Amino acid sequence: MLLGLLFRKNIKQLEDVVLLNLIREDDKLALGEIFERYSFLIVGLCLKYLKDQVRAEDMMMNVFETLPEKIKRNEISNFSSWLYSVAKNECLMELRKKNKKEVDFDKAMLYEIDESDFEFKCANLKDAKLNQLETAIKTLKDGHKVCLTHFYLEQKSYDEVSQLTGYTLNEVKSFIQNGKRNLKIILEQQSEFRA
Repeated sequence: MLLGLLFRKNIKQLEDVVLLNLIREDDKLALGEIFERYSFLIVGLCLKYLKDQVRAEDMMMNVFETLPEKIKRNEISNFSSWLYSVAKNECLMELRKKNKKEVDFDKAMLYEIDESDFEFKCANLKDAKLNQLETAIKTLKDGHKVCLTHFYLEQKSYDEVSQLTGYTLNEVKSFIQNGKRNLKIILEQQSEFRA
């Protein structure tokens, strides 16, 4: 039970390949983390093909609804490229299904995105979020900042944080709880972290 709780706390730090294995075992938190990482980019990709925000968002949701079964059926070596292909194919099928004119389908093909560009955008988005997180942590009070850094980033226990900082165990728990709450407030004010 405790191991499960620790694992859930650190799910954001897991690589895609580990999350895919968890999704194959029907882990909803892993699917939620994949959604959080890639939904924004998939909407952008779908928007390029479908040219409509609502349709693009609907398509993104369709992609993620069918994702667990597709992940179970496929051997995936590069998840972001594979997901790009899945989303692109869904968009192209949607364009065909809606009996769009050939001209519209040809226009969609003009907006083909290079897979390396997609991976680059994924990496940039992750870097941007990490930079925002780092900046937000710096704005916290010293006790909050130090305790959060030791506890989450260095994965120290409450006792270890207490020994490293000289704070009592209750102070450490309080600093972590209040620091986490304050950090969440700061990050929610930034659009990239809003749910």
